[in-house]
Amino acid sequence: MENKNKPEPDKTIEADNDRKIANSSKDHIPGWGIDANPENDPTYPMKHWNGADHQRFNYEKPVQQPIDVEILHSTERPGVSRVFGTSTPPSGLSGMIRRFAFKYSESTYLHWVPLVLADRINVVEGYIDDLAHGIIPNPFAERGWPAEWKYNRKSLVTKVAVGVAITAAVVVFLNQKNKKTKKLFS
Repeated sequence: MENKNKPEPDKTIEADNDRKIANSSKDHIPGWGIDANPENDPTYPMKHWNGADHQRFNYEKPVQQPIDVEILHSTERPGVSRVFGTSTPPSGLSGMIRRFAFKYSESTYLHWVPLVLADRINVVEGYIDDLAHGIIPNPFAERGWPAEWKYNRKSLVTKVAVGVAITAAVVVFLNQKNKKTKKLFS
């Protein structure tokens, strides 16, 4: 029995197809296909050409991987990549932040800063998920600190000292601010 949802392979990509996409006015990455034209190859004149180099201009597109989980992709791309990871689809608060980030271009802070924040939140979500499943997380081992203690002790001590100093500075700053607030309302 054949899967009816399985995408068919696309036709061979013509030599100038990437150039057409690069010159189109919508749904493309600026500069996409910039080296599709062999006369505009950025490796010229350093590259020593051989016969196989020209075969890259006509190739068979691979079959599209079935999309059975939510895939976030750049607004600059007209579609989803042929192959992608499916092990960790966006979920929870970090997933909501990632969905927000992928509404914006990769050239903006509104894309990258939320993604960094989502990564940090995802770590906390992972700890909560571990605890919910009866697993006690070990952040020291997960961050590789035992190996770093064994092989790169000076760097680890420096990192911990900097982290403690920053944390102490933040605590002192917040305490000072809190004391000033209490004096105002006393």
